[in-house]
Amino acid sequence: MTELAKYDTPTICNAIELFDVVPRNAGYMNDSIKACFPHLPPMVGFAVTSTFRSMSPPRSGDVYASMSQQVESYAQLPGPAVMVYQDLDVPIVSATFGEVMCSVYKGFGARGIITSGAGRDLEQVEKIKFPAFTTGTICSHGYCHTLAVNVPVTVGGLTVYPGDLLHGDLNGVTRIPLDIASEVAQVCEELATAEKFVLDYVRGAKITPAGLAEARKACGDMMNATSQRVRRKK
Repeated sequence: MTELAKYDTPTICNAIELFDVVPRNAGYMNDSIKACFPHLPPMVGFAVTSTFRSMSPPRSGDVYASMSQQVESYAQLPGPAVMVYQDLDVPIVSATFGEVMCSVYKGFGARGIITSGAGRDLEQVEKIKFPAFTTGTICSHGYCHTLAVNVPVTVGGLTVYPGDLLHGDLNGVTRIPLDIASEVAQVCEELATAEKFVLDYVRGAKITPAGLAEARKACGDMMNATSQRVRRKK
């Protein structure tokens, strides 16, 4: 987890592509999900999923999930949690989270929160350095209630399952397939080394199209070698 957090989310996506286990146009959230605090470092953790409504009060007699159920489920994860909420109201009525919820989640070890709905108390949440991803901000929590915990949810066009490994930063949120997770950080390092051929060249004092072509070839050759190596392990 610590190694994965060293890299930005686009680099993580580039590394996943080399394994050829997920289509290049899948496995990540769309542009409706945005980082509330773009300056915070990358968020990495395992999904604890929930569904949410706030249009009307909970119905008498119905059974709803609690925050205690959520944090109790952290113990079943192989690492720190990331809270993932699907807001079922259309249109979105109010904020999914605020200062208290995020403080509780962080207190129990969660690394961030993602919602297809809105957030609030952003100044306070920013102060505790808790990464948050939303579609917007709304000042009220309405008739907020959590319907279910650890069920499949859809957020930003991505279906997220309980226990999915997620990585997010100011560029967005992606899922890291668990069967390659242990190798992704090493591939990210190799990608950074490959890209350095081009970056170092174009930042030099004298550059030419021919020199750029050579640098790009060196970069491509290294990426291809990495890709062939990881695919042979499949």
